[in-house]
Amino acid sequence: MTQELIVGLVSVSDRASLGIYEDKGLPALQEWLAATLQSPWHAETRLIPDERPLIEQTLIDLVDVVHCNLILTTGGTGPAPRDVTPDATVAIAERVLDGFGEQMRAVSLKYVPTAILSRQVGVTRGKCLILNLPGQPKAIKETLDGVFAAVPYCIDLLGGPYIETRAEVLKAFRPKSAQKPASEA
Repeated sequence: MTQELIVGLVSVSDRASLGIYEDKGLPALQEWLAATLQSPWHAETRLIPDERPLIEQTLIDLVDVVHCNLILTTGGTGPAPRDVTPDATVAIAERVLDGFGEQMRAVSLKYVPTAILSRQVGVTRGKCLILNLPGQPKAIKETLDGVFAAVPYCIDLLGGPYIETRAEVLKAFRPKSAQKPASEA
């Protein structure tokens, strides 16, 4: 039986969490995952304000209590004083995976020169990979399109479920030694 992927989706926004405007981050993340993932998965969603202690506690709960294998955050990655998502993420992390942050910025720089202002990070905590994504739906898609090919293998290495993507949408990369035959996946 295939283990289900548990994905934590966290939108960090003062105004959306107060209902001042509609959150567009969570729907964009869910839409992208639904189009891309072939393996069984379900999402645990949270919409929270830009409060560092709350972001930290939310991430800890999603990893340690809910047992998410992957957490995608959206929002709060810029240089403004209230943008504290990366700070909270690094504070609860066991390891920082610099390559994810570097690649996310490189992808975004193809579209907007202000991507250089982003402080996005990729980290691990336990058996979970946590990625900070930009806040706009278009940027979320562009960024995930640019980095997600490495995510399934990373989750393999962390001891999580074997994730398969729809190859026509995005082909996951694994070394040959880590690929399972279709009958086993």
